[in-house]
Amino acid sequence: MKILVLNGPNLNMLGIREPALYGTQNYENLCSMINKCADETNIEVEIFQSNHEGCLVDKIQQAYNAFDGIVINPAAYTHTSVALLDALKAVAIPAVEVHISDVSKREDFRQISYVRHYCEKTIAGKGFDGYIEAIKYLVEKYGESV
Repeated sequence: MKILVLNGPNLNMLGIREPALYGTQNYENLCSMINKCADETNIEVEIFQSNHEGCLVDKIQQAYNAFDGIVINPAAYTHTSVALLDALKAVAIPAVEVHISDVSKREDFRQISYVRHYCEKTIAGKGFDGYIEAIKYLVEKYGESV
């Protein structure tokens, strides 16, 4: 099984950006944790981060016929990007939305998620562990069918 893990804008600034909200671990720590999970689960993962919406759309489109699942933290694009939603719908790959913080307890504008209209599940407020939960969900649900 191959899973694409997509991270949106400013996630490369983890550990620096609002540590009270996102924690003190950095992006490299997150990637290491995901790769360790992949090794333990005997799956392949590719991790991609961009601050540019079009790059994320391109990566989703490139996932067509190449990946079995997508874990996506669109970050700020969660609340603004119909383009990410449309790309997910176009490739029709099972996807899980992840947020490090609990967006349901944040600003009103963060209550809107366009990608949620496609994603099977949303995991929020569990820190980096949310990524692991999302990967395990996809493996348990789809691992046998690939």
